[in-house]
Amino acid sequence: MASAEDYVGLIAGGHRGKPKFTAMVGVVAGAFADQNNVAAELAEEFDLDNAIGAQLDVVGEWVGISRRVNTLLTGVYFSLDTDGLGFDQGVWKGPFDPDSGLTVLDDETYRLLIRAKIGANHWDGTMEGSKSILDLIFQGDTHVFVEDNQDMTMTVGVSGKPPSALFLALLTGGYIPIKPEGVRINYYIVTPSDGPLFGFDLNNEYVAGFDTGVWGAVYA
Repeated sequence: MASAEDYVGLIAGGHRGKPKFTAMVGVVAGAFADQNNVAAELAEEFDLDNAIGAQLDVVGEWVGISRRVNTLLTGVYFSLDTDGLGFDQGVWKGPFDPDSGLTVLDDETYRLLIRAKIGANHWDGTMEGSKSILDLIFQGDTHVFVEDNQDMTMTVGVSGKPPSALFLALLTGGYIPIKPEGVRINYYIVTPSDGPLFGFDLNNEYVAGFDTGVWGAVYA
């Protein structure tokens, strides 16, 4: 990276060794060198993979989604005595988080939500296209799928490993953009434990029959 010394070293012989002139060139050239260095780092600082804090907020603004949620996300804080809010499920309450619910997303959650919004900005509105958006958020052993009810409504199912309380709240709260305009999500069916959802005529990681499928919890 550029530094003031790079320019001080270019002083012509007639002025070389003059302390005041050298100091002046160092100060002036150093200011421009610092500006160049900052400008060179901007692309990386605002890269979605690397951005944090205020930089990530700017990326979200460009994409069209905020870190602050419009409605309090309740029932997401970690608790040993509440199903679905234990280890790897509940969110640790920070010292400045409100008691009534979560209002500001952490960097990693917000980063995933931005990725989903980017996918939605390029989405063609098809059910097939929604899967790639959902896969950005729910990875690994959690499977989210969409059923088109052919009446301008859709049903969202979650099977496999139950999602964390925070991601479940974001999904059921409509913060993950998977709904075509004019289509209503009638309800979400979410597995309360590891395994596919219970259903007939299918036997895969999404839906399975007796002795394998799990009765899902319904969220309207």
